[in-house]
Amino acid sequence: MIDLRSDTVTKPTPAMRRAMAEAEVGDDVYGEDPTVNRLQERAAEIFGKEAALFVPTGSMGNQIAVKLHTRPGSEVVIEERGHIFNYEMAAMAAVSGTIARPVKSSDGTGVLTWDDISAGLRVHTAYYLAPTALVAIENSHNLAGGTLYTRGRTEDVCERAHAAGLPVHLDGARIFNAATALNETVAALARPADSVMFCLSKGLGAPVGSMLLGTRAFIDEARAWRKLLGGGMRQVGVLAAAGLVALEETPPKLHEDHANARRLAEGLAEIPGVKIDPERVVTNIVIFDVAAAGLDAAAVSARLAEHNVLAAGAGTSIRMVTHYDVSRADIETALVAIQEVLTAR
Repeated sequence: MIDLRSDTVTKPTPAMRRAMAEAEVGDDVYGEDPTVNRLQERAAEIFGKEAALFVPTGSMGNQIAVKLHTRPGSEVVIEERGHIFNYEMAAMAAVSGTIARPVKSSDGTGVLTWDDISAGLRVHTAYYLAPTALVAIENSHNLAGGTLYTRGRTEDVCERAHAAGLPVHLDGARIFNAATALNETVAALARPADSVMFCLSKGLGAPVGSMLLGTRAFIDEARAWRKLLGGGMRQVGVLAAAGLVALEETPPKLHEDHANARRLAEGLAEIPGVKIDPERVVTNIVIFDVAAAGLDAAAVSARLAEHNVLAAGAGTSIRMVTHYDVSRADIETALVAIQEVLTAR
């Protein structure tokens, strides 16, 4: 199968498997797992943050950040397609007693300007209005097709939010993809944000895990909330070991995933019934519409599976994500399958 559903489907590399088998471990709830500690220290170093925490999932990392930045009865301003709002089971309400204030990006890219954000703010307003407690941004932006916050845009948003007395959380699930596409460091993209989450288990290819970063005091509190949410793990160095390999070895290769995604987009643009602008594909996420082919995403995905190509979608929109388990030859094979599915009658 050529699995383009997500970059979460990658298998651990041989180097990761060796590191997992040989990992030095201890009880991480006691802070005694040396491999976890090395991963946390290395992540903090790479991002230029004071401290980091290994968490089982990106959603847990995001939700711990929301909890620590907000209080019950407040709101989080977020782009309307943001992962925290759409794909984390309303956890901000269930865990933190706060709700999303979704706003639309004025240019349709999913990347918010301060003007977009300010339209949703409630600061120093009437007591009966839920106050804004947090601004959340996502880089790269999954549901917007992997679009990017430049360093300048992030700095502007954070500077203005801080001037309004608001913290900013960066959902950087794929921030290494963003940094690669922008020719920036992840530290430069994350520096102005008060907290950052990034995934080891997406484009970087580790089998499990994400990292939450911030000040030392913030991470000390986050550790307690990780435990409360059931994320306190024991000899978890066997997983952190794969994360260390992913963190060091995968980022230099991400440009290959981006090149494959661009080739996929360019090939899709030549297929009748497909609507896509290849110029907007800048990372490893490709989203295209098949309405003109008279089919919906479910039908196309089912037919593609018969051709050994896996995709995900909803309505008439299909998402494909490239990763290190998909080669350029796989992309060409997938394009042939897509053309056959969309043109067959």
